[in-house]
Amino acid sequence: MEMWSKYASLLSHYCLSLKEGDRLFIAASLQAEPLVKEVYREACRLGVVTEIAFSFSEMNRILVEEAPASLINTPGPFQAMAMKEFDAYLAIRAPFNLKEDQDLNKEKQKQRLRAFAGINNDYFDRTASGALRRCLCQFPTHASAQEAGMSQEAYSKFVFNACKLYEDDPIQAWKDLGKSQQNIVDHLNGCDEITYLNERSEIHFSVRGRTWINSDGKANMPSGEVFTGPVENSVTGSIYFDYPSIYNGNEVRGITLEVQDGLITRWSAELGQAFLDHIMDIEGARMFGEVAVGTNYGINRATKNILFDEKIGGTIHMAVGQSYKQTGGLNESTVHWDMIAGMQQGKIIADGMVIYENGHFII
Repeated sequence: MEMWSKYASLLSHYCLSLKEGDRLFIAASLQAEPLVKEVYREACRLGVVTEIAFSFSEMNRILVEEAPASLINTPGPFQAMAMKEFDAYLAIRAPFNLKEDQDLNKEKQKQRLRAFAGINNDYFDRTASGALRRCLCQFPTHASAQEAGMSQEAYSKFVFNACKLYEDDPIQAWKDLGKSQQNIVDHLNGCDEITYLNERSEIHFSVRGRTWINSDGKANMPSGEVFTGPVENSVTGSIYFDYPSIYNGNEVRGITLEVQDGLITRWSAELGQAFLDHIMDIEGARMFGEVAVGTNYGINRATKNILFDEKIGGTIHMAVGQSYKQTGGLNESTVHWDMIAGMQQGKIIADGMVIYENGHFII
């Protein structure tokens, strides 16, 4: 109870900056009830109008398997209204079974994704403008612990530690991280050309006119990264992603992407080639929407959960698909898939100068 209350306070006051009169939309599974209850309690104290959408086990699977095309192509009207009109959005990941959607009909899944295109556009537009404050966080479930190869107790401690909830003042701890990352962002925002270089990768891209973002725990909890959107047609080279890449419950490993003038021209995977082929067939997924550097050295292992893995200190990641509009990125897609590469033996070069070496910024 005490930890859920501490978690809820961090989400309400720091991540979402809730205030009297705000309208908050919470999306979570039924498993996250202990955390949702404490966020709701905090929201009530603040005078925040709160609506909650709970999901249950295999909810999406039932829809895709049983519904006619007319329903599959119809997004939820309340979610559409929330993304268009509400002030804050809290998405709590609390999966029952991370594999339950893995073998669903691919074409129906594409239809379902297309149905949410309008909602996604409202979401990206309003988060970019600041009109919608959002936060994505994790509730530790058995499914997530099992995926991470950890016991339930160990995984819960991992989540709490990554969110700095064992600190005497978690909010101040996140403010301190944000301050240190701002120095990095300020430098990067003065750079034009970037290269990621390691033993198996060399990829170049321009960030001229784009904005680097200091991800300090407000939009994601936990966080610890700096990111931007590359100039779409500037990305050229080859990159190998050695960390497991998970998307919609599908695991792909050992991804190599070859890129020319922004377009992924060749792709391969050591595991999961068919799924990678499927994603590359989706509109906009063969261009990059994000380039980033993980800076959270409190997350020191992969758990097959992108919310944590992309933040690992000593890694970079690139996302195929949708850009974050606040960076100035222009690519549009129903996909946003982050792929991670270790940089413990790598360099980042900005405008001809090495600014990062062997897992750490040196500026």
